Amino acid sequence: MKENKKGLIFKQRSSFILIVFLLIAILIIARLFYWQVLNASSLSALASSQRQSISEILPNRGSILASDGFPLAINQEGFLLYANPQEVNIPAESAASMLTPILVPSLDEVPVATDASQKEIEELKENLETNTHNYLVSQLNQKNLVWVLLQRKLPLAKKTLIEKLNIAGLYFQNEPVRDYPEGSMSAQILGFIGQDEQGRDKGYFGLEGFYDLDLSGRIGIVKQEKDALNRPIPIGKFWDQKKRDGRHLQLYLDRSIQFLVEEALKEAVKKYGAKSGSVIVMDPKTGGILAMASWPSFNPNFYTKYNSEDYVNPVVSLTYEPGSTFKTLVMSAAINEGVITPDTICDMCDRPYKIDKYYIRTWNNQYFKNSTMIDVLVHSDNVGMVFVSKKLGMEKFVSYLKNFGIGEMTGIDLQGEIAPPLRETWSEIDLSTASFGQGLVVTPMQMIKVVGAIANEGKMMQPRMVEKIIDNDKEIELEPKFLGQVISKETAETVKEMMVASALHGDAKWTALKNYRIAGKTGTAQVAVEGHYDEDKTIASFVGFAPADNPAFVMLTIIQEPSSSPWGSETAAPLFFNIAKKLFIHLGISPKED
Repeated sequence: MKENKKGLIFKQRSSFILIVFLLIAILIIARLFYWQVLNASSLSALASSQRQSISEILPNRGSILASDGFPLAINQEGFLLYANPQEVNIPAESAASMLTPILVPSLDEVPVATDASQKEIEELKENLETNTHNYLVSQLNQKNLVWVLLQRKLPLAKKTLIEKLNIAGLYFQNEPVRDYPEGSMSAQILGFIGQDEQGRDKGYFGLEGFYDLDLSGRIGIVKQEKDALNRPIPIGKFWDQKKRDGRHLQLYLDRSIQFLVEEALKEAVKKYGAKSGSVIVMDPKTGGILAMASWPSFNPNFYTKYNSEDYVNPVVSLTYEPGSTFKTLVMSAAINEGVITPDTICDMCDRPYKIDKYYIRTWNNQYFKNSTMIDVLVHSDNVGMVFVSKKLGMEKFVSYLKNFGIGEMTGIDLQGEIAPPLRETWSEIDLSTASFGQGLVVTPMQMIKVVGAIANEGKMMQPRMVEKIIDNDKEIELEPKFLGQVISKETAETVKEMMVASALHGDAKWTALKNYRIAGKTGTAQVAVEGHYDEDKTIASFVGFAPADNPAFVMLTIIQEPSSSPWGSETAAPLFFNIAKKLFIHLGISPKED
């Protein structure tokens, strides 16, 4: 009995052990299946990453050049400074004290109030030194790390000074510095270089933003197998993607014109006590922008010192009511449709015009009976323009707005362009006020594009900054883009002569240049504030082209909220003719004797 019992126990134990072994075997097989089949790809990738080194080779960013090839944006040699805290052989406090005088930002790189006192400036310097020192100490004290960032975009001169300190554990990595040789000139055209989420250079605003992909090029990548000691394996796998340097941009922009425009604009804003101002000079035949300036501006070399509002280019990113300069578009549409001629008599120009409970009045409350359309433009007669809009009709009026590109982007190659939409429904009062440039908004770029078409025999061109793209010494010409014949050549010629009469005999006639035929029109619009117009704030403007018979340029000048005089004839017009006089000399255009 006892032997049978022992045998039974032995068998039970053997079965139990066998089951345990089977379960362990199943678990081992399942685990092996998981690692070798289900997770094989991730293990392979992990193994590959452990025996592969991956290096990035940064491309050189393309330059931005003026029309004469002079660089407006280029790269200078620069360096990223980093440290291995475990290798720094002196206390973090001591190393920081040695580095701070070299790495502390200058006052050019930080915001400083224009009215700051000497005491406030000294306090700012002290804070910059303290903050820099504290940052370096905190970074160098991270002994559990082997890589900490100390500073980016170091110039060569500072690198040399740091190397002379002989502090172990400090290293440099090439990191080009974007440089704008002309400082603040063309700043809102160019934009600037900042960093993206990964800390890589990225263009913001203007050309740097619009052409960021072209300018930045393509990063080079090198993959190579390495051994356990992190050394390259000569017969191991090797793969590389060649870097591709960024393309260069050559602009239509003429440096001399840009300089004289900026200087004249700054002087005018100050002289007229204005809030701001803008000027655009364009070649009407190509749409090429010869100069574009706004004030206030900023210096892209030290963009962090300025308010973000200064980065915005008002010419493409802000709107305004164009006032009487818009009369050129409305008059062109009506003449093109044949509903008026320059000699058509206005039969309602002898008094204010009433619409519902509103009265449309002239800017100076003077009225001229039996005015011709030439008189309407010369006198800048709002009532006369209501007459024109009524002749044209609502449907045709809106149609021509769209044909001239109002409500749509111009397509200029600058980041940040906006296009205020046209209203969806129009009333009689909307039509009337829009006829003299109130109650609708445009961008300055849209406005100069319109007048550029009148100057160019009715042919509308797309405004452009870049004339050529240079890729590996190969020049790619960007052909001027024709957008359409918005009015006939005959209509353009007729409106041109009306604008010449306006410049010679209108409210800005005192600014006209002797022996030059200039087509132009003043504009003064009230500023809309919280649903109503502020009678004390205006936007003064003047738009025109010259020489009238073969235009070399079309120009728009805008003075925002001048305090010396609200009228375009006394602010924007003098600025226009001041610049035009210098442009004639620069472009070699001689006066014609009577």
